[in-house]
Amino acid sequence: VFGKDIALILTLNNLSFDHKTVKVDISASTILYTRRAVSEILQATTSVDLGSKQEKYIRLRIPYTYYGKYLTTDKRIQVTALCEVMNMHGIKLLVEKTIILEDTNIIIKIPRRVVVNKAVTLEISYANPLPEPVSSCVLLVTLMNQQVKIHLAALAPRERSRIYFEFTPRRTGPLQLQVDFSCDKFSHVKGFVTIAVAPA
Repeated sequence: VFGKDIALILTLNNLSFDHKTVKVDISASTILYTRRAVSEILQATTSVDLGSKQEKYIRLRIPYTYYGKYLTTDKRIQVTALCEVMNMHGIKLLVEKTIILEDTNIIIKIPRRVVVNKAVTLEISYANPLPEPVSSCVLLVTLMNQQVKIHLAALAPRERSRIYFEFTPRRTGPLQLQVDFSCDKFSHVKGFVTIAVAPA
């Protein structure tokens, strides 16, 4: 989840009866959706001894402080581990993992029944998932082909807040509400819901 530390486990398994030493070069970079690297955020090298038919784990943690300021709006991180079996004529194995960080910031609550030409109030809840405060918070609400820009107060670390939004639907059928939350530390955290508008 965006704003939290990332925990990964690399499993190494020796399928043979021979003892093996494996050198592992690990790197992590923030990337775009096209997989183009933006910034390297972690590099580490370790060595693992594997006995006959033995399995071992390498635990890797990427703190938010490592990736936070280098993350793009795609919120993607690519982790690669180049595993080289020593004294085996350069046998190498490359393991790749692309992590897409999820947003859990926007929660939209709508009444059980929404009726045409009758005012309805929605609750829009938003949050700062980071371990640091954020400011310049803006909520962009899109509904019935209209956009409303709402300037919000700053949020403390891990703080959640809410606003109430009132509107009157002018036609029956499905109506899509889209919410876009941005601040000085991240942008375009989106949430949407489809509202079923009933006849009067």
